[in-house]
Amino acid sequence: MTDASKRQIGSPAQPPVRDSGPVEGVRGNREVPPTSATPSQESLDIEALQAERDQLFDRLQRLAAEFDNFRKRTAREQAALSERAGERLVKELIPILDDLGRALEAAAEHQEAKLEDGVRLVHRSLSELLARQGLSEIETDGQFDPHVHEALLSQPSDEEEGSVIEVVQKGYKLGDKVLRPARVVVAGPPEG
Repeated sequence: MTDASKRQIGSPAQPPVRDSGPVEGVRGNREVPPTSATPSQESLDIEALQAERDQLFDRLQRLAAEFDNFRKRTAREQAALSERAGERLVKELIPILDDLGRALEAAAEHQEAKLEDGVRLVHRSLSELLARQGLSEIETDGQFDPHVHEALLSQPSDEEEGSVIEVVQKGYKLGDKVLRPARVVVAGPPEG
């Protein structure tokens, strides 16, 4: 036998070590004060934490909804701003379109074919450009419509009363919005 085995055999018996689980007041190497909370206090703490969680969740939902509304409002405002910018440009181009129309009429009366062709080409190009931007001429055939027509005068006529009999100045709409009403003469009751 070796010396080491003799010591083991001859050594006094040591009691086996049992793990008795956690000891109150000791956690690892640190001492933890014993809890004196009763089950009712613990349930109150849990309820308070749940109430706080619910409040924070509600606040989160409100903030998310506010942010979503902010994004939508900003998008609408940007669209309206760009629409107004385009509207302003189109409004400024309408008188030029009118001038070109009058130049065409004057050129036709003077039999200036080349001038008329050139002005007609510019007029058509400008008209097509504005049409692509959403500009359309207001219809003047038929009955007077106060939403899109401006009556400059009423003239006795054999036409149906209240119908448009002459267009003094064309009117224009950009989409559904009237930029300039059509200025018209309206048929009144016949004389006599």
